[in-house]
Amino acid sequence: MSAPAEPLPRSGLEGLIFLKLGGSLITVKEQPHTARLDALQRLAREIAGFVSERPQTPLLLGHGSGSFGHVPASRYATRQGVRSAAEWSGFVEVWREAWALNRLVMDALQEAGLPALAFPASAGATADDRTVERWDASPIQAALRVGLLPVVYGDVVFDLAIGGTICSTEDLFDYLALRLRPARILIAGIEAGVWRDFPQSTDLVEEITPAGFPALLPALGGSAATDVTGGMLSKVRQSLGWVQRAPELEVMIFSAAAEGSLGKALRGEGVGTLIHSGG
Repeated sequence: MSAPAEPLPRSGLEGLIFLKLGGSLITVKEQPHTARLDALQRLAREIAGFVSERPQTPLLLGHGSGSFGHVPASRYATRQGVRSAAEWSGFVEVWREAWALNRLVMDALQEAGLPALAFPASAGATADDRTVERWDASPIQAALRVGLLPVVYGDVVFDLAIGGTICSTEDLFDYLALRLRPARILIAGIEAGVWRDFPQSTDLVEEITPAGFPALLPALGGSAATDVTGGMLSKVRQSLGWVQRAPELEVMIFSAAAEGSLGKALRGEGVGTLIHSGG
């Protein structure tokens, strides 16, 4: 099991934002190895606009693997563990696909003028039964302190219990949030937020608290496309865990598919489903 988190010093990280760009937002999840390059470039420009407006607000970016990593991950069941030679070959294939998408993301960020630096979990993290067990967060904190944009992403990770696994961006946020203590976590996808009537998607849930969550359970399901790390229900459960551990934290699940929507969310405008402690 993970040792209790020891938060790093907060100096220079007040107002820290974690932002995830979901796989469905930056790839065509039904078409293997297909990125939405126009969307990536637009999102990078919106991030750059926010950073230019508020250079003192530290930002950590994460992104999903979408139609890159999830397809081989599903074929080899990598999330469930890695033991055989064939499964280790699959482990490498998932790593290669996740890395390929990250290169496209990094290229878009660079073109937008952002000082982005990737921190792949496969190179530094270890897990224990699909939960990040150890990862030195001090290099990420150092990058934030000097105004760089650290980038993490869903990736393969060696696992003490099951050989290897995949840790989603939310899994990485889960570990890093305890150490870097963000003020807000933004989860950007193509859905406007959490729906009471998915897949009809006509009744948006404006806010979710731990107390109100049980009533929403029947409405929450998985994702429409292949997603080996969990659908909307998993995202909501993880978000509730974050706000219960850190009652001052706010999480927003929203769509960044429309022009300007990501910039609005970064600036604190309500654009989706807000998850908070209710305190």
